[in-house]
Amino acid sequence: MGLPRFGRPKGVDMQGKLSPNLFVANCGPAVGLSHDTIASVFAAFGEVNGVFAADESGARVIVSYCDESSARAALEALDGHPCPELGGRTLHIRYSVLQPTAPINDSVPVSLVASDLNIPGLYLVHDFVSTKEEEELLASIDERPWKSLAKRRVQHYGYEFCYETRNVNTRQHLGELPSFVSPILEKISLLPDLDNAASIVLDQLTVNEYPPGVGLSPHIDTHSAFEGFIFSLSLAGPCIMEFRRYTDGDWLNDNTKTQTPENGSNFLRRAIYLPPRSMLLLSGEARYAWHHYIPHHKIDLVKDSVIRRGSRRVSFTFRKVRADPCPCDFPQYCDSQR
Repeated sequence: MGLPRFGRPKGVDMQGKLSPNLFVANCGPAVGLSHDTIASVFAAFGEVNGVFAADESGARVIVSYCDESSARAALEALDGHPCPELGGRTLHIRYSVLQPTAPINDSVPVSLVASDLNIPGLYLVHDFVSTKEEEELLASIDERPWKSLAKRRVQHYGYEFCYETRNVNTRQHLGELPSFVSPILEKISLLPDLDNAASIVLDQLTVNEYPPGVGLSPHIDTHSAFEGFIFSLSLAGPCIMEFRRYTDGDWLNDNTKTQTPENGSNFLRRAIYLPPRSMLLLSGEARYAWHHYIPHHKIDLVKDSVIRRGSRRVSFTFRKVRADPCPCDFPQYCDSQR
């Protein structure tokens, strides 16, 4: 089940093009008008297919009719005039067009628990931190300087992660991890069913801040850079994470597949919902053999529910920098064994 996507009007050209869809400004939940109320008013001009948010503002909507003549009648009657049934607001209306629907995440079922994905080594712990702890962690990082990338902001602790090489420079130690994550490290050491948890000394932390609509390209964390446990704590907002297991190793020699893996069908797909305050663990096969990926969406479809991503999502990713070559059991994905 996909969600309709509409193009906002570009200049005045749309005025001369009929469409059953209307872009309506100064109208929406942000100004006290529910979609049901809006639909009831516009239904006076013809059968309404639905009312949809036009953007993130909450003050602009798309009214979709069954036919163009109804849309034209509504535009001519309501555009630029106060509407008593909508609180006397003056509506600004243009035609809009239905764009081809990009797949959200519903092309692959989204699970709520890691066991449903059947990926060895993948774990998800809900409510790993409390709401108060979440607030304190966010406050702590917001007091520290951010480094801006193309679409998101980052902070590095312990060792800086180099995105060009997808590795770390072990000769440039930034110091110990900050004290405000000590309670998180303590909780990690107490996780059940985790071999050698008490002996894990995580020494690298990357904090990512994702604005709405920004995700993460498919990748496997470089084997030679980090050891076998990767912990990622989600804060502030939710997202979907997709996992892809390629059926061969050809992608390693083809950069275009890494950038646009949808071009091929040579991979298995799984997806999971990551709510705020949850901790994701990648280990074993999940860490070494499955690409992980966050779709670049502002909304996600989870079990037939539409989940809107927050104004920001922040992740704390903890790793252990590797000192020796990777000896994993997945040589086709391993840079140390190629």
